[in-house]
Amino acid sequence: MALEGESDFDSFEEMDDISDSGSDFEAQMKSMKRTKQAVSVPGPRPPKRPRRKTAARQTSSPSVSPIPTPPGPSPEQQQQPLGTSRQASPRPVRRVNEGNQGISAGDIYDAIRSGKSAMVTVVDEWLDSYKQSREAGLLVLVNFIVQCCGCKGVVSREMFDSMQNAEIISTLTKEFNEDSVNYPLSTPGLQWKRFKAGLCEFTRVLVRSSQNSLLYDEYLFSSLLALLTGLSDSQVRAFRHTSTLLAMKLMTGLVEVAVTVSTQLQTSQRRYDMENSKKAQDRASDRLEVLQATISELQENREELSSLMNGIFRGVFVHRYRDRLPEIRAVCIEEMGVWLREDPKDFLNDGCLKYLGWTLHDKQSPVRLQCVRALQGLYQEKEFIGRLELFTSRFKERMLSMVLDKEPDVAVEMVHLLLLIQQRTEEGLREDECGHIYPLVFASHRRLASAAGVFLYNRLKTVIASDDQEKDTGGGNAAFLQILISFYIQSEFHEHGAYLVDSLWGVAGSELRDWETVTAFLLQKDGLMYEEEGALIELMMCAIRQAAEANPPVGRAQGKKILSMKDKKIQAQDRRRITAHFIPLLPQLLAKYSADVEKVSLLLKAPLYFDLETYSSAGRLEKYLDLLLSQVCGIVEKHTDAGVLEACTRLAGALCSDSYTFSSRAHLAFSQLLDGLTECFNTYFNDLLQGTADEDDMYSAAAALKRIAAFSSAKDLTGWKLFDPCFQLLKSSLESRDLDKELMVSALKCAAFHLLWAKVNVVSSTPTEVELKHLKKEVRSFCSVCQSCLSLGQAEIRDQAFELLCDLLLLYSAGSVRSEPALQTLACLPSDSLRSEMAAFLLDYIFTGPEDEELTGEDEEEGKITALQRKRNQLAGYCKLVIYGVLDLSAATDVLKHYSKFYKDFGDIIKETLSKSKLISPVQSAKTVCLSLLQLFSEMISEDGSGQELGEIRDLAKRLAMSFGIDLHRVRKPLMALHMDGIRFAFRDPVDGGLQHPNLAFLEILSEFSFKLLLQDRTQLSAFLKAECPRAALSWPAVRMYQRSLESRSSSKPREETGGGERSSTLTPHDTPAAKRRRTAAEGSVSSASRGSWLDSSSIHSNLPTPALTSTVQRQQLKQPASTRPGATDSDKGSGLTETESEDEFSRGPQMRKVKSNRRRQPSSSQPGLASDQHNLDSHLDLLSLIEEDNVEGEEEEPVIEDFESDSDKDTAYTLPSTRHTSTSYLEDLFQ
Repeated sequence: MALEGESDFDSFEEMDDISDSGSDFEAQMKSMKRTKQAVSVPGPRPPKRPRRKTAARQTSSPSVSPIPTPPGPSPEQQQQPLGTSRQASPRPVRRVNEGNQGISAGDIYDAIRSGKSAMVTVVDEWLDSYKQSREAGLLVLVNFIVQCCGCKGVVSREMFDSMQNAEIISTLTKEFNEDSVNYPLSTPGLQWKRFKAGLCEFTRVLVRSSQNSLLYDEYLFSSLLALLTGLSDSQVRAFRHTSTLLAMKLMTGLVEVAVTVSTQLQTSQRRYDMENSKKAQDRASDRLEVLQATISELQENREELSSLMNGIFRGVFVHRYRDRLPEIRAVCIEEMGVWLREDPKDFLNDGCLKYLGWTLHDKQSPVRLQCVRALQGLYQEKEFIGRLELFTSRFKERMLSMVLDKEPDVAVEMVHLLLLIQQRTEEGLREDECGHIYPLVFASHRRLASAAGVFLYNRLKTVIASDDQEKDTGGGNAAFLQILISFYIQSEFHEHGAYLVDSLWGVAGSELRDWETVTAFLLQKDGLMYEEEGALIELMMCAIRQAAEANPPVGRAQGKKILSMKDKKIQAQDRRRITAHFIPLLPQLLAKYSADVEKVSLLLKAPLYFDLETYSSAGRLEKYLDLLLSQVCGIVEKHTDAGVLEACTRLAGALCSDSYTFSSRAHLAFSQLLDGLTECFNTYFNDLLQGTADEDDMYSAAAALKRIAAFSSAKDLTGWKLFDPCFQLLKSSLESRDLDKELMVSALKCAAFHLLWAKVNVVSSTPTEVELKHLKKEVRSFCSVCQSCLSLGQAEIRDQAFELLCDLLLLYSAGSVRSEPALQTLACLPSDSLRSEMAAFLLDYIFTGPEDEELTGEDEEEGKITALQRKRNQLAGYCKLVIYGVLDLSAATDVLKHYSKFYKDFGDIIKETLSKSKLISPVQSAKTVCLSLLQLFSEMISEDGSGQELGEIRDLAKRLAMSFGIDLHRVRKPLMALHMDGIRFAFRDPVDGGLQHPNLAFLEILSEFSFKLLLQDRTQLSAFLKAECPRAALSWPAVRMYQRSLESRSSSKPREETGGGERSSTLTPHDTPAAKRRRTAAEGSVSSASRGSWLDSSSIHSNLPTPALTSTVQRQQLKQPASTRPGATDSDKGSGLTETESEDEFSRGPQMRKVKSNRRRQPSSSQPGLASDQHNLDSHLDLLSLIEEDNVEGEEEEPVIEDFESDSDKDTAYTLPSTRHTSTSYLEDLFQ
């Protein structure tokens, strides 16, 4: 039977790696301090630790070591007694380390770093050297761990024999090489990720290879655990991180072995009971003795493992799960999840689950992420659900709030976890609790929305099942669509149907692509309510777009997705299915919903996703094309809504494309439609000009012209000769002031598009000189009419005229015909009056506040967004005229003056314009910047402005100065030109005998650009200033301030050499630019006045967090105040967690008690007098040192969240995507 037990042990080697540590073990924890003794520590051993199995195995001599003897051991090793010192002859060590007869620490490190060696081979080589000399082998392992920490120090044999762990760690701390703050575990790169994985694998293989012998020798793992515990308490981050990782992985291996030992113990006990239950004559006494010996040995092994695991849990995990380094906390929580899952008998209890509950509040998202993933592993097991009831009820509120976590990955995993809770637990989630997750299907983050879609899909399926709906395919999809429509209507996010479909696409794609069921719902009589029909049509069109384009909606695309061959094949199949199904049914749908504006607008988009060539591929489908064209023409004649007309225009443009053989039929149909509309307009034209048309006639003419204008954007209508009637109508209306908004806007569009199509035609043909002159005359006439419209009171007419004017001036600019000599006569430059009118339009109607908008009612917020979008388009149109040379660069002053005030609304457009102007002419661009500031300053002087207005101009100057970039050599000439223009303006003679030098204060504004000047340019400007400035004015404050701004940089170098305090103390209150260049100063130095005034009014003062440094100095022994709890170290405080006083509090308290912020105070680093460099370094490192933890084993306290703002408690944790144009390439679209 002993052989059977050994075979069970061997079978454990086939198991995979798991994670580490447990909690409530009754076994006494062994001492964590290694002494000179080989096996035991000073003091009496616990009474439960007698090694009976040792005596049983040592049959030859009681002094033989319990370590299995390798083949051919030395006589010294065989005769070494159990209690002798760890000292051994150095000769075997030299053979192992120097004679290349064994593996060294460097060999192990290189093998793991390269990842090319089999880990089992590496571990076996080390075990061979350890069996030859366990002291030498352990020394190799110790140096390997030190090397993995990134420490250049080496533990010598003398240190190993004469020092305790604390002394060795202290020595290594002094010798730590601080060339970089990085160490192997923190160094980025794929190689170091493999190193971390190899290190974990090494630990796992080491435990598995030792599980039958060395794991119970009371030397190797006890000594290793003592070292790791000491390193995990080090002030050096590299020591703490590496040792914690190794300890946690070691615990994982021990848990694996413990589970196997427990299984073997149960098996042996069951066999013993079965044998013992037999009758006396049938009972095999020898078998009972073997089984009893096996049970005793397994029980002792279990006790040994419990002692080791208890040591790791109490000595490492309890302190490091709240370490200040988030990577350490994440490792602890990750392994805790594995322990709970692999050994639920010992770990799955409230005493261990509380650590996961507390860590849900961690301030670092990687720690929260590992905690959530650990909980997922628990809730996946049905047999664990009963033990998790208390945890679920206690922390459910926190878990629900984490679906809004600032880190999307945490929120995604939390949604998956809540789905498991919903599916696995009896109570599940209430409907109001599910309401926390439902809105996430509209979130802009696609993975989060998809996770919420899975949750919603399962919830809807559960509701369907509970209502006893039909389970067949058709009935099931119909039921799902009905309940989805109800959800969509109740969610009240009707503009975001595409995002709901995208969220459900991965899990409910088959239901959403069930076109037969969808169209059956829409075509049946009295099937759905009116609102439900609209919602279903919107969802259907979103699903069609998703299937045909295979791309997520705007706002969810993570870069440009390249479809795989499989995705392209699926996309082509979906497009063919959509085309085949909807070609016959679309005319019926259009006929049924032709009177509904919203529904027909959506349905008209469907053919854009068809494979339109299908119409000509089969003769039987041509009749459906005729039906479609007939329906579209009927819809155009029936509606005047802009959305419907735009949809019809897009469809007409697609059907009339020359790439299709049926395009001639489409051209004919729409030409006939336009003939009828033109005839209708001409019927009322004379009455409109003479002013005899009544309201009905005016409405009919306006409706016909509006339909024509919509088609003119997609179809060349120059053959209908509509420019002259429209121009006459516009001119007549402006003269009579009888302005009809619809009629005027439509006439402007028709006339403008006629000119735009005419330009396209002349470029593609060879027009005569007479035709060119006539076209240019039409352009000038239209520009004159648009100029008159800019001053009208009707906003729609005014805005339309400005937008069309910008497009027309750009299309007929000199630059657009530069490559066509024959078209040079078409170039049309704006007149001075037109330029001034357009500049006035910017000031009056674009650069205005929201209070100037006439918005009332429920759609006020929507109106503000629409108005802002319109203003941005108009401003972009004006800026394009500047960039493309239609307007001079000086015209940009009307835009740059508002850069600071309207930065939120138009900052990106103005910045892009400024950047483009620098490419055109850097010097002229700088002069334009200066001119915009001059104009603002002159306006302030003329209006007797206050100092506050001067401060606003200075703020604008600061923002404009930052646009010059960091390459000071490249901007030398532009900045010199800017400064010289500003100096000349400052000393300009007064007009009409006014005050002497009224512009002198402009030098204060000009000083904001001084920090961008080079030293030689500063000298030149100083000389230029003295030449321009009268001698008496040199002492005036503004002049002195500007001089100091020119001198501050040249005088900064001598001050820097004298130290930070002297440098800052010599600054004057007017050295603003210099202060901006030096953002940091030495601690204890005197800040400049401008910066100090801000700090005095700030509530922050000196509570800045200590930077994460790698300390290389031995930890100082600090004297703690009496009120300081010795259990919390600085490294613990970083996580914001401390332990509770009692483990029972987890199960007692109905809620986590609210905790108050306990901010760490940073001692001031400024000391009176001089101190040595070592003292300064030591005092600074005191902030990072760990306080010794003496009595922490029995103290546990619920975590205190210090300086904590939960990432998940943000109001804007998830955002609803906009259905408008939100592409990141918006600027490119504006300026294309």
